[in-house]
Formats: sequence, C-alpha cells, structure tokens
Amino acid sequence: MDEQRFNMSMRKFLKEVGVTSQQEIERVVREESLGGKGKLKVKMVLTAQGTGLDHVVEGEIDLG
Repeated sequence: MDEQRFNMSMRKFLKEVGVTSQQEIERVVREESLGGKGKLKVKMVLTAQGTGLDHVVEGEIDLG
C-alpha cells in the first residue's frame, strides 16, 4: 500500500466531510431559527461499505 497516497486520499475525504457537515449544521440552525436556543445534540456515523466499520461520534454544539 502506498501510505502517502492513502493519507492524502483520506485527508481529502475528511476535509470534505468537515466542510459539508459544518455547512449543513449552519443551514439547519439558520433555517430553523435555533441560534441562541441552548445546545444542538449531534451525531456522526461513519461506515465503510464491505467492512465492519461502524464508528459513532456524539456531541453537543452550543448555539450561543
């Protein structure tokens, strides 16, 4: 396996996940007028087709 190629591909994917996730969270907060209303509970689920990967990250975003 080419480690450098793997790392670059993974970083590209993770950057896309981060950017698009932030955009979607900002959109829903704006469209549903959630700003200033406590905390938003969020959950991210990562799976990989054909593998046993099932990684869940849960957290809260302070809406100010």
